[in-house]
Amino acid sequence: MNLLGLPLLSALIWLPALGALLLFALPVGRAALYRGIALGTTLGTLVLTVVMTVLFFTGPYGPSAQEVVGPPLQFVDRLAWIPTWGSQYLVGVDGINLWLIGLTAFLAPFAVVVASRATTNLRPMLALLLVLETGMLGVFAAQDLLLFYVFWEAALLPMVFLVGMWGGHGRSRAALRLFLFTFGGSVFMLFGIIALYVLHRTAMAAITPSYSGTFELAQILLDLRSGAFVIDPLMQRVLFGAFFIAFAVKLALWPLHTWLPDAYTAAPTPAVIMLAAVMSKFGIYGLIRFNLTLFPEVASWAAPAIATLAVIGIIYGAVVAFAQTDMQRLIAYASISHLNFMVLGVFSLNAIGISGAIVQMVNHGINTAALMLLVAVLYERRQIRDLSAFGGLWKVMPVYAGLMLLTLLATMGLPGLNAFVGELTVMQGAFTSPVLGWPYVIGATLGVILTAAYLLRMFQLGFMGEVNSAANADLPDLNRRERLIFAGLAVPVVALGLFPGLLFAPLQGTVAGLVQEYLAPITTALGPALGL
Repeated sequence: MNLLGLPLLSALIWLPALGALLLFALPVGRAALYRGIALGTTLGTLVLTVVMTVLFFTGPYGPSAQEVVGPPLQFVDRLAWIPTWGSQYLVGVDGINLWLIGLTAFLAPFAVVVASRATTNLRPMLALLLVLETGMLGVFAAQDLLLFYVFWEAALLPMVFLVGMWGGHGRSRAALRLFLFTFGGSVFMLFGIIALYVLHRTAMAAITPSYSGTFELAQILLDLRSGAFVIDPLMQRVLFGAFFIAFAVKLALWPLHTWLPDAYTAAPTPAVIMLAAVMSKFGIYGLIRFNLTLFPEVASWAAPAIATLAVIGIIYGAVVAFAQTDMQRLIAYASISHLNFMVLGVFSLNAIGISGAIVQMVNHGINTAALMLLVAVLYERRQIRDLSAFGGLWKVMPVYAGLMLLTLLATMGLPGLNAFVGELTVMQGAFTSPVLGWPYVIGATLGVILTAAYLLRMFQLGFMGEVNSAANADLPDLNRRERLIFAGLAVPVVALGLFPGLLFAPLQGTVAGLVQEYLAPITTALGPALGL
């Protein structure tokens, strides 16, 4: 779908990269111009994303949406890329990735605003953030397996440089672990993509000798459903595992989470916003987009084991978060718990659980970005993030403390704020799942209780009571600029809590189609065999 002849989706994907190129075309020493171009580029991307979202809501599916098979895609752009291999530049939007693209575009301006305060190496930092945004948007929009992998790696490299060059204490080690863990996992995915391509090409060449192969996800799915392409059950498990390892590492599924706390703690604020709020969702998105659709039989078979790991991760992250005194590290372990919570929703293998996981990805991204920015404000004033150094901040910084309380309450799932409905639907999905059931809900509920415990403890230690240090007595409250930034994050926290249907409406059709077409026939047969 084009707007006035403009390929809308491609325009919003590549606009940040064009902004990065423009930064390096400018003369040296023009810091104000660098800031203006970077912010203007991200805001322009956000405007295009809003236009796309509005058209997605109001417009019926046009002819371009029927060029692909499976859950209907809109704003499809298709261009021959590597014809010899059957790979193409193919991007599109449906209910699964719409809000993830929106989340990326929404948070990028906040990252740029924070980065603009840098006094050294401003231009390369802003350029890397813009390249990072293009990579992230491409990951969510790509509908060609090889293109997806290219965007996946294109998003990783700028993040590694941002952590390694501008991070805090331990940044070199954190950047190295981030690269080795996530790149190592993606090697398995590359193996799976190549193997799937070869198997598909071989099977289809037996029917049409001139067939040269394709990386297009929809075409592979069509051939799988029609029976023209059949994968041996053992090979299905191997391929499922190859994709799963890459996605599990990226989302920090327990026990593949060990890279995350160091990366979150060492990363500079602009990078950690995008890492914690957006990049961590790559793995969950990949599980939905690829593992559930390409290998539904294996997903159904493996769901209880993966959900068990997720429940362990929920409880583990919450327990370890309770013991942290560094606020940024506490948020890191909280993220492990919440990300594993989303995995539980995905592997409920029903529409309500998967929908809840998608909604929770968006809500977690907004809340985590707000928490990271709030911690950064305090660190900027005191150069420390340890809870023991604070106390009584409610009296000294009432506006700041109020926003912190709002964000903490939203993160723990208080009714009326954004995360409540997502958590509720994930647990409902697990409870009504054909392959899970109430034991997993008990584990998830324990995680929710522990989340409230460590977040309220954080607020009690840092904000309640008397001011315990002379260094805190004169801390300035949020200035006008900071209030505007946090107001931009507080609005969706409240609005999405009061009107959750805004998030659920566009994704329900796509998720229902995914479940009915790929998962329901298998889980219906598998449930009785599991005694469910």
